[in-house]
Amino acid sequence: MPATPAWPLKSAPRLFVAEILAAGVSVRIDGNQAHYLARVMRAAPGDVVVLCDDVTGEWAARVSDVGKRDVVLEVADMLRPREAVPDLWLCPALLKKDRFDLVLEKATELGAARIQPMLSRRCVADKLNLERARAITTEAAEQCARTALPALAEPVQLDALLADWPEGRALFFADEKATEQVREPAAAAFAAHTGPAAILTGPEGGFDEAERAAIRAHPAARPISLGPRILRGETAAIAALSVWMAAAGDW
Repeated sequence: MPATPAWPLKSAPRLFVAEILAAGVSVRIDGNQAHYLARVMRAAPGDVVVLCDDVTGEWAARVSDVGKRDVVLEVADMLRPREAVPDLWLCPALLKKDRFDLVLEKATELGAARIQPMLSRRCVADKLNLERARAITTEAAEQCARTALPALAEPVQLDALLADWPEGRALFFADEKATEQVREPAAAAFAAHTGPAAILTGPEGGFDEAERAAIRAHPAARPISLGPRILRGETAAIAALSVWMAAAGDW
């Protein structure tokens, strides 16, 4: 007799939905998500789908109906509550589209609680399609089995970011031009820190001198080093976030 597969199957597709989930709730999926389930995954009545709502957590659901334009699922069991996310913001300078897509994807996978894009004088890009960006973070969260989506904000100018900075949140500033006496190695600085934090990384051309002076003058700013090499904007953001998670996060 064949063994009964575990409930739910590990290969079950995962989706974030807007509805607040609970046992017995019926969820109707349409648009791209319905296409993915019905046409790509070939979902049929009785198949298992894992749903997340970014509020309660992760649930197992079964397909009850597959239509031409929608899929209906019945929520059954909670699998995990919404995860506790370390209170870390990533504030990356806006980069060219493909490079910033990578930052959005990897920041989600690595566990950032909030992504606050920032505009500085040397930014090549000056706009962000927020709907597309949210689709990227949502897909990344589904792929890496997060039960919480990172908050994603509209890009703001650097001076506005500094002016409205919340009290009590440390601002770690990846300053590649500061002397070793001024900046701390990132791993040591992160490991010694407790409480809310954020990481600020620059654009393709780096911050100019006036911007660096303004950041350094901010009471929350703490300059850090990411090593002896000059990193690309996307590499600096991903590397800094990785080091933070290893030293003070949830790794």
